[in-house]
Amino acid sequence: MKKAEIKLTIELDDQNVPQNILWESTDNATKEALPVKSMFLALWDHHYKNALRIDLWTNDMPADEMKRFFYETLQTMGDSFLRATGEKDIVEDLRDYCAHFADKMQLSEGGIPPPVIKS
Repeated sequence: MKKAEIKLTIELDDQNVPQNILWESTDNATKEALPVKSMFLALWDHHYKNALRIDLWTNDMPADEMKRFFYETLQTMGDSFLRATGEKDIVEDLRDYCAHFADKMQLSEGGIPPPVIKS
């Protein structure tokens, strides 16, 4: 069985606010730590039947990029949910909400393509 590792390195200031976030993976072709401004990590605890999460962003993450990050994360959660469950109708509802979110956050002017339901 193949194994892969994902490593996160978080540099914090004196108030434990992330200043730098680096990630690397044994499957990454470059094999070097790459800087990112924000991350969401969600894990499912089967025993307790609840989600475990870590949401971090650096102090210099621009608000407009955070809005885009949330939008793209919601979209890709829909993709994952569709692949995992086949529930196309509710994913279409999520896509509608994503369009609403993009409109309210004024992201539609930034060239966001219309949602596409993948089967």
